Amino acid sequence: MFLPTSRPPRAVRARQSGVIDWFLVAMMVAVAVASFAPQWGRSEGPLRLGQVTDIGVFLLFFLHGMGLSTDSLKAGATRWKLHLLVQGCTYVLFPLWWAVLALLVGRWVPHDLLMGFFYLAVLPSTVSSSVALTAVARGHVAAAVLNATLSTLLGVFLTPLLVSLVIGQSATGAGLEVGPTMLKVAQMLLLPFVAGHLLRPVLGAFFARIKRYTTVFDRGVIVLLVWSAFSDSVADGLWSRHGVGLLLQAAVGVVLFLMPMLWVTRWLARRQGLPVEDEIVAVFCGSKKTLASGMPMAKLLFGGSAAMGVLVLPIMLYHQLQLFVCAVMARRYAARSTQRVV
Repeated sequence: MFLPTSRPPRAVRARQSGVIDWFLVAMMVAVAVASFAPQWGRSEGPLRLGQVTDIGVFLLFFLHGMGLSTDSLKAGATRWKLHLLVQGCTYVLFPLWWAVLALLVGRWVPHDLLMGFFYLAVLPSTVSSSVALTAVARGHVAAAVLNATLSTLLGVFLTPLLVSLVIGQSATGAGLEVGPTMLKVAQMLLLPFVAGHLLRPVLGAFFARIKRYTTVFDRGVIVLLVWSAFSDSVADGLWSRHGVGLLLQAAVGVVLFLMPMLWVTRWLARRQGLPVEDEIVAVFCGSKKTLASGMPMAKLLFGGSAAMGVLVLPIMLYHQLQLFVCAVMARRYAARSTQRVV
């Protein structure tokens, strides 16, 4: 939740040591419970998870704003070539790569899953894990903070805009109107984010002391969103229509997204002649996608759709794969001397 300086968050440390963290286990349990007893986790079920997660999302982004360091943003503001590269990869290159894959293999992929990969392609970068991995790799941490935060803020507007233009009626059963959709996302995500940041001088020290608990709350909200999304989809016939083949297709798809993007971001950074510290930022911020913002935003964009479980499946799998692969890369970068990593 709060932006790290040198010590990576537990999820990253778990992948570095080969230990499966509780967050991954909790998401797997949520999917399993939703698969066998979907009635309990439905948005309008007995637990009223729809209303509970609305409150949780608002508080989650308030805490994200509370963790934003203005000094770190100022320190990384001068590297404009790096910033253009990262944001271009996040919001231009990813959607273009999705379009290429859709043309090549889209006919064999279920439509909702294909749209789920488009949703993955237009999501912002991560914040905490991108910055933490940059620190582990001995990259330019301040530039990573700026790019990850800028990506999140741009995503409040660009993600719903692109979703409205491309996914639209096919995912929700009714056309997404661009203006109202962006306003709704801004109210639920940007407003608490800004409020949290403005209150940081007053409450920042207190929340820093209870970081352990806010991190648990952060992950807990995402687990509830996963549970609710899959419960709604399973109740609508998710597994009876698609089965295990859907998981296999999604798993192959996230590999086809992540591995080329890791290579391309590094290649572009080197083509621009960026120092290795900036190359690390380009690779880790330009190739990653956020589950922490992706799940809450999906609730706002697709909350009325029975297909939401399929739409968020790619980002759930991508999140785990990107942490594992990037943790290995961070260790290789950290072991460098004066030579670039090959």
